[in-house]
Amino acid sequence: SSKPLGPFPPILSAHISADSRCRWARFSSWLECVCVVTFDLELGQALELVYPQDVKLTEKEKTSICYLSFPDSYSGCLGDTQFSFRMRQSVGRRGSRDGDVYNRDAPVTLQKEVSHFFGYVYFRQVKDVSVKRGYFQKSLVLLTLFHSLLQIIAPEYFEKLEPCLETVCNEIDQWPKPVPGMTLNLPVMGVILQIRIPSKSDKPGGSPIRNTNLLPAPTVLPTIHELDLFFSMLIHLQMLWELVLLGEPLIIIAPSPTVSSETVLALVSSICPLKFCCDFRPYFTIHDSEFREYTTRTQAPPSVVLGVTNPFFIKTFQSWPHIIRLGELKMAGDLPKQVKVKKLVKLKTLDTKPGGSFFLLTKFLLRGYSRKRPSEVQSAILRRHLLEVTQSFIIPLERYMASLMPLQRSVTAWKTPPQIRPFNQDEFMATLDHSGPQLTSMLKGDWMGLYRKFFRSPNFDGWYRQRHKEMSQKLECLHLEVICDADLMGWTKDKSEVEIVDVVLKLREKMTKARQQQLHVRDGVMDKLETFIESIISSLPEDLQTLLNTE
Repeated sequence: SSKPLGPFPPILSAHISADSRCRWARFSSWLECVCVVTFDLELGQALELVYPQDVKLTEKEKTSICYLSFPDSYSGCLGDTQFSFRMRQSVGRRGSRDGDVYNRDAPVTLQKEVSHFFGYVYFRQVKDVSVKRGYFQKSLVLLTLFHSLLQIIAPEYFEKLEPCLETVCNEIDQWPKPVPGMTLNLPVMGVILQIRIPSKSDKPGGSPIRNTNLLPAPTVLPTIHELDLFFSMLIHLQMLWELVLLGEPLIIIAPSPTVSSETVLALVSSICPLKFCCDFRPYFTIHDSEFREYTTRTQAPPSVVLGVTNPFFIKTFQSWPHIIRLGELKMAGDLPKQVKVKKLVKLKTLDTKPGGSFFLLTKFLLRGYSRKRPSEVQSAILRRHLLEVTQSFIIPLERYMASLMPLQRSVTAWKTPPQIRPFNQDEFMATLDHSGPQLTSMLKGDWMGLYRKFFRSPNFDGWYRQRHKEMSQKLECLHLEVICDADLMGWTKDKSEVEIVDVVLKLREKMTKARQQQLHVRDGVMDKLETFIESIISSLPEDLQTLLNTE
């Protein structure tokens, strides 16, 4: 489109009210915003529209969205192309507390981030003689985690344009907030979309639908790890799993943004249920604001997985230790020749020799490939295998971490809860002989060497911080429950007013913290403690009552 880029169309601004921030609260729990990026002959890629209008995007964020929303010019993406990107948010942007509550129950691949945006792009390029360059080029971009929304909204948008977009956004603003594990009926475009967001507590491989009184065909909102893992990287997948687990620098050079983004997201999710705590970019361009940061040769490559399509990167990243070049991923032909991987042997720690479980799995899947077994079946088998390998690796860590938790009987009402013991790597390694991954995995090899490298990776640091936080919160819950079960009124009988006031203030602080963090405290505990605080305050002199009631 070569029309001048003016203000937003009146139809979109007519419904923006003074309390729009309140109005779009439910919308923003599903999407940050909707953007339309067009190609202007003078400006290049340019934002034509952002909706809702009052969404605050910095100029740097707008520029990044524009560059990341179009394939590289040489890619020749005629027709409709879908892909995704991940970009840094500007410093100072704050996430909502709703995000904390949501993330507590959501699987790692669907958790909201406070420092990055996910963008899902539907790019259309078709011949158009009315346009000076002969092509219509435009992208609809959703900044959201829920990428399946794009496939619903985009085709309708390109047919009806802005009026359709406004209608859809207003419908989404009426949806209830996303709750992991709950099945929701969501009206959109004249139909009811029944979906269920996966929950962290779901049994891997089990049925996600638990309610039998549902419409005929519930849709489980797809998570990133359900992308097709099979055709692009089967032969080297065990090694790639290790590279991702250890947070090694990794470049994916792909023929299109679609292949690039799907491969990066599939790799990052290959270590589920462990969270990938390094940086990753499903689609990365030379215009990215982090380009200089990632291409400097004055320091070692960072822990990042980059998906690129521009051949320029082949030379730029030639010094990186791990590079994957993906050819055209056709269904026919010799699969191993379609993937070229640089430096395959230096990092290997687990065995994939004939007779090993992954070798046998590879032969099994390739045999299915030759018989044209559906790719989604291949991917399901592969995901199951990767899940089992990851769980075998994580279970000893989880078991050791649980041993660092203070005993429940050591938590008493009138003392600060005991501390969680620090993680001792040597102590952990000593447990592997009798409780290591060899008990649950058929893979043989240097598991201990893999753990030692894992301890130096951002993924271990992220895992440990999260588990330590969860255990600390569990201790807080136990402490509140123990206080609730104690003889609170009896304790106050021989205590001075100063001691009583101090306990009231500390107890209020603990309860406020528990509410803010949405801790899973036993039912009735908070109500009983509130009643105790009220009773204690009413027994104090009036001046202290006034003081405490104004706190």
